[in-house]
Amino acid sequence: MFSKDKLPVIILLFLAGVINYLDRSALSIAAPFIQEDLTLTATQMGIIFSSFSVGYAIFNFLGGVASDKYGAKLTLFVAMIVWSLFSGAIALAVGFVSLIVIRILFGMGEGPLSATINKMVNNWFPANQRASVIGLTNSGTPLGGAISGPIVGFIAIAYSWKISFILIMAIGLIWAIFWWKFVKEKPAKNPNENSAVQIEAQPKEKIPLTFYLKQKTVLFTAFAFFAYNYILFFFLTWFPSYLVEARGVSVKDMSIITVIPWVLGFIGLAAGGFVSDYVLKKFANKGVLFSRKVILVSCLFVSAVCIGFAGLVSTTVSAVTLVALSVFFLYLTGAIYWAIIQDVVDQNNVGSVGGFMHFLANTAGIIGPTLTGFLVDTSGTFTPAFILAGGLAIFASLAVVRFVRPIVKAA
Repeated sequence: MFSKDKLPVIILLFLAGVINYLDRSALSIAAPFIQEDLTLTATQMGIIFSSFSVGYAIFNFLGGVASDKYGAKLTLFVAMIVWSLFSGAIALAVGFVSLIVIRILFGMGEGPLSATINKMVNNWFPANQRASVIGLTNSGTPLGGAISGPIVGFIAIAYSWKISFILIMAIGLIWAIFWWKFVKEKPAKNPNENSAVQIEAQPKEKIPLTFYLKQKTVLFTAFAFFAYNYILFFFLTWFPSYLVEARGVSVKDMSIITVIPWVLGFIGLAAGGFVSDYVLKKFANKGVLFSRKVILVSCLFVSAVCIGFAGLVSTTVSAVTLVALSVFFLYLTGAIYWAIIQDVVDQNNVGSVGGFMHFLANTAGIIGPTLTGFLVDTSGTFTPAFILAGGLAIFASLAVVRFVRPIVKAA
């Protein structure tokens, strides 16, 4: 897994995830400053948070298609440059409309990341390592969220929130140079392991993309991923404002507190793939999807219970603890959605189907933040939003038990 030729792929994909969530969560950390400077309501901030996912969700799918057609290396290179430039452009925003436009374009740039990671992992690693590698590379995302609070928060306090967006833009552009220089689309054909991967992945006859897009396994995995993202976007966009507005936490303390759930999320996402691959080896006779479903169903259910109760407790410490546990168990499932696609889809379609699943899942980012802002404005409290997020994930975890099955033709 960590051979000399594969290590740059793992490291740079991991760092891409760090930069992705550093950029993405920066707006929520700076939100109290931006909301005050530009005189925005909670509902308007919710719409701005959601606008990101309009571009993001569409380019989840288009980015996946591009990674199949043009290669994951080129797709991710272009994506990083685009999202970094529009991350920096936040500093140029002058009001509600300009923020929406910039965030949509920023979301379009970030959209291809997960599908291109999935495609690169499929190109470089054998089946029994893929969940582990997906979890490890994607674990950079919560780490990016963790460092976003201190970086953006302290720069905003000491200088200006606009300076922080310019700084993180430069980080992304530097990454793009290293990615283009040191990473190849696929490994050399000589190693036996890589040849085995290609033989295993190629179907005997070409299976059309439309076949997979109608499968219950793909659709209900996407639904579970939707619930995952609903909780994640609730945490990503509104949790800092919840601490400041509902709990009376200072912006400085909020910047530190938000690190706690992200660190637990980093541990959960890095560990989830390894746990799933371990269960796969131990229970190989039960089928490849058994190990994926055990982790997904149990951990998503626990995450749902924790986030629901977080809205009912009376102290800040208990609320932060429950949210942190929710994020930890949520991220334990983070690699599993992609691993399921790896397990049931042939190599020619894995980028496109993964992107389609990610597109459906990230409509939660369009609906959730705006709905949360509306619930806060109408109820005067965050409690209904917490309960709704938990209830949705419980329903999705139960649906996985019933509907996620092997796809016979693909096998």
